[in-house]
Amino acid sequence: MAETATGRYRAPAQTDVVVLGAGHNGLVTAAYLAKFGLRVTVLERLDRVGGAAVSDQLFPGIEARLSCYSYLVSLMPYAVVRDLELDLELRSRPVASYTPVLRDGRADGLLVERRPGSATVDSFRRITGSDRDWQAWQRFYERIGKAGRVIAPTLLEPLPGRGVLMKALREACGSAFWGDFMERPLGEIVESTFEHDEVRGVVLTDALIGTQSWAHDPSLRQNRCFLYHVMASHSGEWRVPIGGMGAVTGSLERAVLKAGARIRTGATVTRVETDGRIASVTYRTAEGEQQIEARYVAANLAPQILAELLGQPAPEWPEGNQLKVNLVLSRLPALKSGMAPEQAFAGTFHVDESADTLAKAYQDSEAGRLPDPLPFEAYCHTLTDRTILSPDAARAGLHTITLFGLHTPARLFRQEGAKERAVQLALAGLNRHLAEPIEECLALDANGEPCIEALSPLDVEAQLAMPGGHIFHGDLDWPWAGGHHPAGSWGVETQYPNIVVCGSGAVRGGAVSGIPGRAAALCLAGRIQRSQGRELGR
Repeated sequence: MAETATGRYRAPAQTDVVVLGAGHNGLVTAAYLAKFGLRVTVLERLDRVGGAAVSDQLFPGIEARLSCYSYLVSLMPYAVVRDLELDLELRSRPVASYTPVLRDGRADGLLVERRPGSATVDSFRRITGSDRDWQAWQRFYERIGKAGRVIAPTLLEPLPGRGVLMKALREACGSAFWGDFMERPLGEIVESTFEHDEVRGVVLTDALIGTQSWAHDPSLRQNRCFLYHVMASHSGEWRVPIGGMGAVTGSLERAVLKAGARIRTGATVTRVETDGRIASVTYRTAEGEQQIEARYVAANLAPQILAELLGQPAPEWPEGNQLKVNLVLSRLPALKSGMAPEQAFAGTFHVDESADTLAKAYQDSEAGRLPDPLPFEAYCHTLTDRTILSPDAARAGLHTITLFGLHTPARLFRQEGAKERAVQLALAGLNRHLAEPIEECLALDANGEPCIEALSPLDVEAQLAMPGGHIFHGDLDWPWAGGHHPAGSWGVETQYPNIVVCGSGAVRGGAVSGIPGRAAALCLAGRIQRSQGRELGR
């Protein structure tokens, strides 16, 4: 029998592990632990699994499954796909990015192919007026690629010491690399490397996705965001999940159930208690309040939510800063530049994201104003994956477009009409580069309404219980030991020996990766193995 902090006695645990939250990381944790032979129960507040990694038919009569929250996969290691036997296809986009620009008063654009060829070289030459920035681009991303080959494998291991990783990166990338990317604001290396404002902006956007920061932020949160976006996988490539983000969730759910774990949806957790040996989880369902006791808890929740459930003082709530706009089009719009829309929208389409415009947008948002112009990027899922459309929708030529706005912090959307104004700013920015207004290309749903849906950080908070609508649950951490997580730990531990975090709030969280979910599973498996003196099956 186990004695709790309040002096009550409990029977032995009903299960080995309770996973709180069935987002993709929670499902990864559950699948691993169940494959190790443990009894696992997953509790999910919503009536479906997946969290932000889901697909929905958003518009009545329009048979298109949109990835309505998360929309691309970057960091998911092959080890997760292999270990869990996921039936999942991640496909490369044919284009890395396209940035429409005005050159000598004429519409043009900076094209970066997935495998850069003559079109990319010619594009750099036209936009920048020389080969200098193209040559600098090649050298810059060659260094980034070398760093990725060092950093990515460490994400599957316990946290390395700072000095260990520093030494490895200096050996692989040169003595200046650590100082350039880990100790100086990213803006310094970008400005000393590239001359053209648009080229600088394309590089800097990877430092600002989901992060309220700027190129010269002394906190270096922009450097950490950049690291995860381009250095924390072998290729730095963001890929399209075939079938939409819901295919990622569906594959993980099947792996969880096949391994023998139990998933309970419609279960809102209201309290977690622990004495360090046995945890009691209270949750509410349609049938009323229930309890389950477990030896361990893995929380796929924001740290602030977990603290509240434990009755502890919650850390300061973070603030998300993204605007997500989902569109379904009856046709792709023509561009003023003459670039084929099938090519321009196949990768990341940058709008108003030059370095100077990004800096102004940050200043506007910090001053309490929606940026004007509003920087954002767009991409078309259906140019890489037509399977998210029904046969009839595909034959009708429908396409989906996702817009992702930067420097739109949650506090701005507390003003009446702010979301509508933000959407208008984004559409106006897109229209400046189109030969026809995007509004004329929108498909109409069964009610005759245009197919456009917008999500502010406040919407994300309300729908997914992400504090502040922050998609990373807070600022990203450096992927090495520090603070409460010494070298050799997994970066998922809490002050309670039988509770770990397994979501984006972990040290190596953020993005659709499964990395913190796997780390939590291996952390718990190690503890159980040590406590029982036996090896868990794999």
